[in-house]
Amino acid sequence: MRRLGFLLIVLALVAGCDDADPPAGPSNTGPIVFTAALSAQNEVPAITNAEQGGRGNVTITFNVPRDSTGAITGGGGVTFAMQLTGFPAGTAAIAAHIHPGAAGVNGSVLVATTISAAGPVVMGDGTANVTVTATPEITQANAQQIMANPAGFYFNVHTPLNPTGAIRGQLTRTQ
Repeated sequence: MRRLGFLLIVLALVAGCDDADPPAGPSNTGPIVFTAALSAQNEVPAITNAEQGGRGNVTITFNVPRDSTGAITGGGGVTFAMQLTGFPAGTAAIAAHIHPGAAGVNGSVLVATTISAAGPVVMGDGTANVTVTATPEITQANAQQIMANPAGFYFNVHTPLNPTGAIRGQLTRTQ
């Protein structure tokens, strides 16, 4: 009888520690991350002036609320981490935005950064590593549109020499 009681205790402990049960899946509520490789040749039309060597990368992070299925449930903050290079010394980035538009198609500004003519990023040696935020924050509707079709949106950086855009890249979702 004692053995049966001991065996039942051991079985209860083993059943409570069953490693065969898979852990809960990854959370769908974390940030949404996009990247884009930026190039002067991606602009429409392609840049052929002194800034034609401009290039860079951007990582865009949406910090928006999401439900357990990953659906966006509200608007929120956006962070842009940019690495810019290949510009003439002293070039100023005077704007940077997300626009709707497939490759080869221009679109209006959808999500703006805090970079402006009044608050430019000056690339003293032709390079810059900068992190900025969106102003205003992204809306739920815009975040949903971008998440549903990242390749239908692009990010570009504007300069005084190329006020309609100096470098551009289509978004790709990475997380």
